[in-house]
Amino acid sequence: MSFGSFEGEGVPKLNAEINTTPLVDVMLVLLVVFILTAPLLAQGIKVNLPQVQAAPLEAETQPIQLGIQADGSLFWNEQPLSPTHLQATLMDAAQRQPQPEIRIRADEATPYRHLARVMGAAQAAGLSRIGFMTQPEPKP
Repeated sequence: MSFGSFEGEGVPKLNAEINTTPLVDVMLVLLVVFILTAPLLAQGIKVNLPQVQAAPLEAETQPIQLGIQADGSLFWNEQPLSPTHLQATLMDAAQRQPQPEIRIRADEATPYRHLARVMGAAQAAGLSRIGFMTQPEPKP
């Protein structure tokens, strides 16, 4: 017993395969074009720059690490700092040129009132570059 198709005699069979030869040819041509043009894109334009005398850029100051523990105790660059001396120390830092960045390292159990007090004192001293230091969460 044989199985027949719905196609009649004289009707050509359809080819269900995808011909990848033209695709490969186009990809090889594109590869050659990119190989030839890539070095041309990497070259810069030659420009004759003028010679001038300018003052060197100021060196960036070291950031100040301001640690706050959960009980409210303060540490200025790892050295204990009395809360009564905080405002004066921040005002001294604000007078430096260029102004240093204050990086606050607070314990995660630190109450917000301690952070708000330190940030308010920094703003009152005229410091504008204040950041918070965190640790990334461990990856599972």
